[in-house]
Amino acid sequence: RKASDTIRAQIPGRVLRLWVQAGDTVEAGQRLLAIEAMKMENEVRAPHAGTIDSIAVEPGSSVELRDELLRLS
Repeated sequence: RKASDTIRAQIPGRVLRLWVQAGDTVEAGQRLLAIEAMKMENEVRAPHAGTIDSIAVEPGSSVELRDELLRLS
């Protein structure tokens, strides 16, 4: 089992929606969540296939640049 990757916010904004929950298996490129910034919806996608270990945000959460969003192993 390899270590978890921490997926971090690339932009400050507000979490609009989550498409996954802890324990879900995801494919590379799959939508994980959406962050709204400057009236634009930005999707965060899985960098590789794996399992969602934990989610650090929920819809409505405000995030700053580099805040932890979730962990993927």
